[in-house]
Amino acid sequence: MAVFGNTQKAAHLGIKRKVIQLLAALLMNLNLVGFATGRIYKGPSKMVCAPGLNCYSCPGAVLACPIGSLSASLQDLNYKLPFYLVGTILAFGAFFGRTVCGWLCPFGLIQELLAKVPLPKLAKGRSTRRLSLLKYLVLAGLVIAAPLIYRWLTGVAYPAFCGWLCPVGTLEAGIPLVVLNEPLRASIGALFSLKIVLLAVILLACLFVYRPFCRFLCPLGALLSFFNRFSLLRYRVDKERCTSCGNCVSSCKMDIHQVSDRECIQCGQCQRNCEAGAINFSINVNAHKQAGLKGYGPLGNRKEE
Repeated sequence: MAVFGNTQKAAHLGIKRKVIQLLAALLMNLNLVGFATGRIYKGPSKMVCAPGLNCYSCPGAVLACPIGSLSASLQDLNYKLPFYLVGTILAFGAFFGRTVCGWLCPFGLIQELLAKVPLPKLAKGRSTRRLSLLKYLVLAGLVIAAPLIYRWLTGVAYPAFCGWLCPVGTLEAGIPLVVLNEPLRASIGALFSLKIVLLAVILLACLFVYRPFCRFLCPLGALLSFFNRFSLLRYRVDKERCTSCGNCVSSCKMDIHQVSDRECIQCGQCQRNCEAGAINFSINVNAHKQAGLKGYGPLGNRKEE
């Protein structure tokens, strides 16, 4: 009965997660009139970063993108350090970790909905685990290093991730703004066309790979992953009830080695598949005392930390 109750609770939590994902997407894009006029909202709330990856230039966006803001802040390093921005990102990490990815990111929701199309999916394994390291290169290279190099060469910290790669900006900002503004249509260049192709490839990949952008390319996920094992809000394993069956890891669609490691987006799939009812989603101020839980690797190999 206890296991059944835990499973039922986990199912309800899964429904709540979808509702919260939808509400988060709406709240980050409350300027609905912008989708009709093609104008970017520039009110005072744009001084605040969204918790998830949501483009500043989206006509509906009422908050700033944390990654775009981080790249842009590198322009003023000679005059001031971006303490507010760094503090905001640290706060998101300390309180939520990658719960932001699983519960609040609009593009994560889009990827999950596309994954529901009944097509064969690429199984996770050693290769996908290695590919998950790419997002750290994106964070270091395109978000931090490239803007600094541009700043050194030209005096302007060009936001390379936003300009060259980000599919969220293309989907939420580029396409709506081009459709709604004739002058922009006349100025479309090769870079925009290339980003449209890249967006199409990523969205197509979502049909065959679970959340490919989150797993392999997202710099915000990379940044938040450093906090994942120690964030206040996350899934935790009751070591007394855990039977070390490995269902939590094998059923997870992300490239985790154990519950709440750096690849975990706190989606609750592990809880729904835990027959022992040993996994719970909660806030715990003593989170740092609970690190070092048993788990299994993505190929069934036992891993202990």
